[in-house]
Amino acid sequence: MPKARIMIVDDEPVFRMDIREMLTEEGYEVVAEAANGEAAIEQAVRARPDLILMDVKMAKMDGLKAGRIIHQMTKIPIVILTAYSQAQLVDEAKAAGVIGYLVKPVTEADLVPGIEMALAHAARLRELDKTVERLHQSLEARKLVERAKGLLMERFSWTEAQAYERMRRHAMEHRVTLEDVARRVIQEMSRGGGQRA
Repeated sequence: MPKARIMIVDDEPVFRMDIREMLTEEGYEVVAEAANGEAAIEQAVRARPDLILMDVKMAKMDGLKAGRIIHQMTKIPIVILTAYSQAQLVDEAKAAGVIGYLVKPVTEADLVPGIEMALAHAARLRELDKTVERLHQSLEARKLVERAKGLLMERFSWTEAQAYERMRRHAMEHRVTLEDVARRVIQEMSRGGGQRA
């Protein structure tokens, strides 16, 4: 399995070169580099790396502000590489959506586990986001079905079971989802139609 595509953001060219060499030796692909926060945003959108290694203190725009913008735009996971480890900076990094934090000087022994842990954590977060989205869609579908059932019960004096069974049977006969049937029922009823499902 190919290793991650990584972007390096640091205002020190020598440090970027050292990190690039470490990453390349470990089989990672360095897809972009930037020397400041503004360039980082541009490169992140263009290159779409799997992970960004970013310094905090840089000219034009610091790494935390750039990280916040990148996270909002792309959800690309970011690991901060910095010589500073104050609690306030760590808190700011968490608030910016940063997924990992490594203190310079960074060795290969620190870098690889830090990257792999951040990538694993990012994958879990993506799965969690997908689960939340599926649950949200399921809840919205359920609300539609409940609303349609209520309209059918009111219009035709059906019981809840009868309304549900009619909708279910219609969905099966027409090979559509219950959600589609519910949407159609609601549309018909809102137009004043009284056709039975």
